[in-house]
Amino acid sequence: MNKGQLVDQMAQAAGISKSAAERALNGFMDAVTDALASGDKVTLIGFGTFSVSERKARTGRNPQTGKPLEIPAKKVVKFKPGTRLSEAVD
Repeated sequence: MNKGQLVDQMAQAAGISKSAAERALNGFMDAVTDALASGDKVTLIGFGTFSVSERKARTGRNPQTGKPLEIPAKKVVKFKPGTRLSEAVD
């Protein structure tokens, strides 16, 4: 499912226009992005939790040459599904 299909489904489920659904989805994505950028977690009970984790620096290998190279530390976004979402997928 892509963003357009998600907007269509949201608009139909909520009984609103596609443009209103797109504004709502964009607002949700902006709010989650801002919260994660400031170091907060975003928890949606039953759906899941978005969080930021620190990945340590490590030594890797260039697959073409086999030479070792340093991979720098970085922050990554993690998502842990909630109970209801996990049960719906099983």
